Amino acid sequence: MSAAPERPAPWHIHAQGDRCLLIVLGDAIDAAVGRRCLAVARLLRDAALPGVTDVVPSFVAVAVHYAPLPGREGGGHGSPIQGGTIQAGPTFATLAERIEQLLARGIPDADSAARDIDIPVCYGGEHGPDLQDVAHAAGITADEVVALHSRPGSMVFMLGFAPGHPYIGVHDARLDLPRRASPRTAVPQGSVAIANRQTVIYPSRLPGGWNIIGATPLKLFDPAREPASLLQPGDRVRFVPIDAATFARMRLEQEEVARRPEGAPFPAPGPGAASADSGRGSQ
Repeated sequence: MSAAPERPAPWHIHAQGDRCLLIVLGDAIDAAVGRRCLAVARLLRDAALPGVTDVVPSFVAVAVHYAPLPGREGGGHGSPIQGGTIQAGPTFATLAERIEQLLARGIPDADSAARDIDIPVCYGGEHGPDLQDVAHAAGITADEVVALHSRPGSMVFMLGFAPGHPYIGVHDARLDLPRRASPRTAVPQGSVAIANRQTVIYPSRLPGGWNIIGATPLKLFDPAREPASLLQPGDRVRFVPIDAATFARMRLEQEEVARRPEGAPFPAPGPGAASADSGRGSQ
């Protein structure tokens, strides 16, 4: 009796240029796939494989950057140096083999290090100029958009586009809307915007084409803070509606903290920290 064929591994690895490989773990944006990407990234960082310079998780894959030696498979212009001696960097083939062996031993749970973070949001009005358009496109009211967006269960999948810029999801299917036909050249810091069942929060004044439904008074990125990014991949996020007066008060408090001469650490919001006031800005 012939043996049953082995099941293929739930990932595949391929080269991404001459000094990066990609571990692909899925083909669609999904919370389970996102958590698996974060778990693989943590596993690889803990393994500290020789020659690896960075490990970057995304929605469905993990990029592993490495420093190969010139002339070896993978090419490159530099190599790790230890004790004044040039150390042999990995090739794509040898690094991929090591990663395959590591993953085959088992991928740990990614939820163990996840945090629960409340993000206060003032919806609509001057802070959310696209809220009414989003409601019309979705065929629901503005209040229903806010209710759907502020449901618990959202997760930070990755940071990208700009320092501290989070991609958060996955929201209700009714919020599966495209980006704006005409992007804005400047989106205010703290703007909370949606598209494709996801949310982004602009950490600084940036161009952007997502639908702005509100804004948070929290500072998403501060190089003087440790860590500099308020949100990290894997964080569980709950958006908490606040009114315009609460937004103004909290924004002033954030600015006062940032002006402290001693450079005191910026307080991260915890569960319930922003839930004392609720409501929306004027429509």
